Amino acid sequence: MHDLEERFLRYVRIDTQSDEESKSAPSTAKQLDLQRVLADELKTLGAQDVRITDYGCLLATIPARNAPADTPTVAFIAHVDTAPAFSGTGVVPIVHRSYDGSTIVLPDDPTRILDEETAPGLSQKRGEDIVTASGTTLLGADDKAGVAEIMELASYLLSHQEIAHGKIRVCFTPDEEVGRGVDNLTLDDLGADIAYTLDGGGLGEVTYESFSADHAIVKITGVSIHPGSAIGKMVNALQLAARLVDSLPQYTRTPETTSGRDGFIHLYKMTGTSAQAELHFILRDFELEGLGAHGDLLRQACELIEASDLRAQVECEITPQYRNMRYWLEKDMRPVDLAIEAVRRAGIEPVITPIRGGTDGARLTEMGLPTPNLFAGMYNVHGPLEWASLQDMEKAVETCLNLVDLWAQEKKTER
Repeated sequence: MHDLEERFLRYVRIDTQSDEESKSAPSTAKQLDLQRVLADELKTLGAQDVRITDYGCLLATIPARNAPADTPTVAFIAHVDTAPAFSGTGVVPIVHRSYDGSTIVLPDDPTRILDEETAPGLSQKRGEDIVTASGTTLLGADDKAGVAEIMELASYLLSHQEIAHGKIRVCFTPDEEVGRGVDNLTLDDLGADIAYTLDGGGLGEVTYESFSADHAIVKITGVSIHPGSAIGKMVNALQLAARLVDSLPQYTRTPETTSGRDGFIHLYKMTGTSAQAELHFILRDFELEGLGAHGDLLRQACELIEASDLRAQVECEITPQYRNMRYWLEKDMRPVDLAIEAVRRAGIEPVITPIRGGTDGARLTEMGLPTPNLFAGMYNVHGPLEWASLQDMEKAVETCLNLVDLWAQEKKTER
């Protein structure tokens, strides 16, 4: 527990925010600051094949011990970047020891408080050690909780050589928060038969179902002219953009109006001038039919806006991001079933829940590597009210150790 806490607090202090606008890989050089720290630590621990790829991914091997040659190779994956949605610079982690259930006031911004209303589930954590940031940044538990847990798993396995297990691969990806975490990672580079991401939330969560996701960019080109002589001539791209947004659902199909298995259309960025505007949307649904319907609705709205003034141009480009991992995992549930058993062995009741988002594992599963997602003990992510439970994190490490043991008793199967 002490080592896990020390790692986590140290890692969250390193700014690793990714940048959607950047075209480089990784999108920000500062993500490599943490990757280099992790690589040095893995080498010191005795891991083999430690390398940072030219696209910013850190890979390493924990060699097999006393296991048959046909034991599957299992990879454990977490991402090092934090979300662009809120600052990750100058994180000051605070440990609230033996949380007593009272309101937590963040000292650097006392208007930001954590209670059961702002931080659902917190009231159930009485007696646990809760970690928050200080109020002006996110914490970065998404996904440095997962990073710390995998590093603690590696440390334990490399220092307890009496434990029999197959080959274990460690993988830390960049740019997951901007949807590019495994864009360049090949299955040959990863070299695993089964993988797990530690990128989930509450205690006991095992996820084998994610959103399917598309990304849409709408470009609106108007007619620009001096406003003093614009009568009958100007076509204002910003006004057309406003009309487009207003024509889309406001009380359904948005993130703030949906839950459970409902999908949505989310406008998350809009820039431009009266001459040209650009709108960025993410489309999400658990089923491909629903995802397609969201895309059709957006295209139809764009067509109507363009038809309202033929002097304007409205382009709508929709590109796939990832697909619901359930479509592949349900064909062979062994990775999921063993994860559920590993959670139970840790003394926890498994929580099987679909994730209203995506992970690197969704893409990897689609690529052919079964990759369910496991809990990491992080909550309220992507904002200043983010928090984590060190006890949940410890249980995540225990769950991973159980998985290592369970897979040591399995044999490889052809995919």
